[in-house]
Amino acid sequence: MRDVAIIGIGQTPIGELWTQSLRELAVEALRRALDDAGLERLPEALYIANMLAPRLSDQTHLGALIADYAGWTGIEAATVEAACASGGMALQTGIRAIASGAVDLVAVCGVEKMTDAAPAETTSALVTAADADYEGLHGATFVALNALLMRRYMHEYGIPHEAFAPFPINAHRNAAHNPNAMFRFEITPEGYRRAAVIADPINLLDSSPICDGAAAVLLCPLEMAADLSRQTPVRVLASAAATDALMVGDRPHPLALRAGRLSAEKAYARAGLSPQDIDLFELHDAFSIMAALSLEAAGFAAPGRGVELAAGGDITREGRLPISTMGGLKARGHPVGATGIYEVVDVVTQLRGQAGPNQVRDAEIGMAQNIGGTGATIVTHILQRVS
Repeated sequence: MRDVAIIGIGQTPIGELWTQSLRELAVEALRRALDDAGLERLPEALYIANMLAPRLSDQTHLGALIADYAGWTGIEAATVEAACASGGMALQTGIRAIASGAVDLVAVCGVEKMTDAAPAETTSALVTAADADYEGLHGATFVALNALLMRRYMHEYGIPHEAFAPFPINAHRNAAHNPNAMFRFEITPEGYRRAAVIADPINLLDSSPICDGAAAVLLCPLEMAADLSRQTPVRVLASAAATDALMVGDRPHPLALRAGRLSAEKAYARAGLSPQDIDLFELHDAFSIMAALSLEAAGFAAPGRGVELAAGGDITREGRLPISTMGGLKARGHPVGATGIYEVVDVVTQLRGQAGPNQVRDAEIGMAQNIGGTGATIVTHILQRVS
C-alpha cells in the first residue's frame, strides 16, 4: 500500500448561497483546489460527498453531473453518502484508491445546498439519517435527538447547561478570523445564557446552522507529491471508520459514541500514535453535546469530563488541544455532506502554517472526526505535516 498525501485544498465561503447552484459550488471548490496545488493535470477519479441533493435538489448522479460541469467528462466519478459523515467516507474512498495503486490523482469534493428549501423540508430531509421507523416516524428531529443526549449527559454527570458554553464561545472566537465562515462574530457567556431554547436544553447557540457550501481536496501518492504540487504535502497517517446502531435507543450506552471510540482507536493504531500526540482536533460540533462526546470517544477526556476540558481553556487555539480552530460546524457552518471535507481542509491549513490569526503554534499532527447522524457512522482521519 502506498502512502497518501493531500496536495491541494479548496473551499467556498459557507452561508445562504442562493445565487449558486449545487454544481457551481462543487466546481468552484474543485478549481480552487487545483489552483492551490498549481495543477493543470486533471484527476483520474472524482468522489462527491453529499447527503441531501436527492431530497432538496431533486438530483442524484452527482459524480457524472459535476465531472461534466467541470469539463472532466470521461473520468471515474461517483457519489458517497453516509449522512453527515459523507465527507469523511468520500475522503476515505479517495485515500484507498490512491493507496491501492488504482489511480495516481484523486479529487474529493463535499457539497451541500440546504437553504433553497423551506426549513421544514430541510429538517425532514435531515432526519432521514435517523431510524425512519422508530425515530423519524415519531417526530424526532436531529435537534430533538441531541437534546435528549444533552439532557441525559447533564443528568448522569451532574452537569449544568452553562458548562457547555465554552464550546460555542471558542468556535465563534475562531470563526471571527475565518473569511469562509458563516458567523464571523464572537459571543459571550451572557449571550449563551440568554439564547433562545430550540429543544430543551439545546439553545440556538448550541446548534450549528443550516447552510450551503463546498470543499475539496486533491490526493496523490506521497512519493509523487513534490512533483505534482507547489504546496508542502500533508501526509495521511490514518483513515478509519466504524458504525453503531442507527437508533440511539438501541445502543448499550447512548453517551458512549462507540463508533467514535472504535474509529479513533483504529486510527491511532494505524498511525502509531496516541491522543497525547495530537496537536489539534477538528471535531464534529454540530451540537455542543457532540463536541463533548467526541472528545470523550476519541480518548481526550474521560466520560463526563469533556466539558471540564473545555472549561479549563484546553480547547482554545492556545490550549493543550485546540478544537474548531476555524470555527467548527457551529460557527464556520455545517453544510452536512461537505462538513467532513471542510474539517480536513482546516487541518491541512493548520499543518501548512496558513491559518493566519487562528494558527496553532507548532502544529505537526492534526485529527478530524466526522460524525453521521447521532453517531451511527464516524470517520477519523489523522494527518501529518511533511517537513
